[in-house]
Amino acid sequence: MSHVPTVGTEEPLSSPPSDYDVVVAGGGPAGATVAALVAQLGHRVLLVEKAAQPEFRIGESLMPATFDVLHRLGVLDEMRRSHFPAKHSVQFFSGGGRASAPFYFTETDLGERAQTWQVLRSEFDPMLRRNAERCGATVEVGTQVRQVLFDDQGRATGVRLRRDGAERQVSARVVVDATGQSTLIARKLGLRHEEPGLDRNVSFFTHYRRARRDSGRDEGATIIYQTSSRRAWLWFIPLPEDLASVGVVAPLTHLIDGRTADPQIVFEEELADCPALAERLAEAERVLPVTALRDFSYRSRSLSGDGWVLVGDAFGFLDPIYSTGVFLALTSGEMAADAIDAALRDDDLSAASLGRFEAEFTAGLDALKRLVRAYYDPDFHFGSFLRAYPHRRQDLVDMLVGRVFERSPAGLLADLDAHLADQPAEPVS
Repeated sequence: MSHVPTVGTEEPLSSPPSDYDVVVAGGGPAGATVAALVAQLGHRVLLVEKAAQPEFRIGESLMPATFDVLHRLGVLDEMRRSHFPAKHSVQFFSGGGRASAPFYFTETDLGERAQTWQVLRSEFDPMLRRNAERCGATVEVGTQVRQVLFDDQGRATGVRLRRDGAERQVSARVVVDATGQSTLIARKLGLRHEEPGLDRNVSFFTHYRRARRDSGRDEGATIIYQTSSRRAWLWFIPLPEDLASVGVVAPLTHLIDGRTADPQIVFEEELADCPALAERLAEAERVLPVTALRDFSYRSRSLSGDGWVLVGDAFGFLDPIYSTGVFLALTSGEMAADAIDAALRDDDLSAASLGRFEAEFTAGLDALKRLVRAYYDPDFHFGSFLRAYPHRRQDLVDMLVGRVFERSPAGLLADLDAHLADQPAEPVS
């Protein structure tokens, strides 16, 4: 008879000998970060990635706060030598086509930490996996984690793998779920739930070649547009090889219900409702089919259990408006690695020990969620907020940089709430 793993135990929970100290399911940024750092710290690590070849993935824009994790991983020199465009700022366009002043990251941090990169995930993710291997982890690609194994007390004890049609079991003292939106453990245990207060969104996205870019340090900027109807928003992200990533995000009820099932037609209709972006793409060529992706926000009720930890999208996904995905993946991977190292050395693999970083991580995630909710409020505009609270500009840039763990955003969030409460209600048509 199987048992649901417990959320925590009062006594230290050790484990018998195993094939590996840690098995990481999923070789994206979160999984590769955990694997590299835990291996650096001297533990036996297996990193398993199901894709046999590099894949196209969305989530191409990094936040500057990823710099410190990339430095610790030892990949900064490789990033500097890459052809990834440098990103120095983010800019927002209103539904009426008004552009905010660019939010330059140098406003909060002089030096190299004030820039980041726009990446191709088909190159960035394999780079992180190669780095994990250099750090001492065993890396298997083209291998699927079929099942996480639990003992009769509900403790994770390993995984069942499939490769080339053959299955095998691997035991581990700790299992890390980095399977992204597959949320392997959270789905099995019924822990996943949608975030309240945020719409269930869907995105349609593609790549263009020869889109018009801005010049100078604005060339690599992320630009966020609202449609004229203010029912959707679109991103523009410059990429290497004269490519640009373009996508639209809106509630399912707007993009799907009552409309054609062809994502390309819906995408083009939304682009036509955004003249400022349509003009930027006037001479561009679309080079990828329009792809649909559900990206509604969700979170697991627990970040850890006895013998297991969740990182990146396997724990939770936040609306992509501020490009937080890879940042949260790298950060949760780093925090998890330190917690796993301490738990292994203490021989205490309980949920409480492995999840010791949960309060810190979820506090930062909650702060970003509040900024997301502000953006979706019909009465919110960056310009009007900063005219009312000009002293909050640097705090806002701190949030857009990703400084939610080293600097408290409480003052900014309080003023955001006050500003929204003061806005007049929209007239009823």
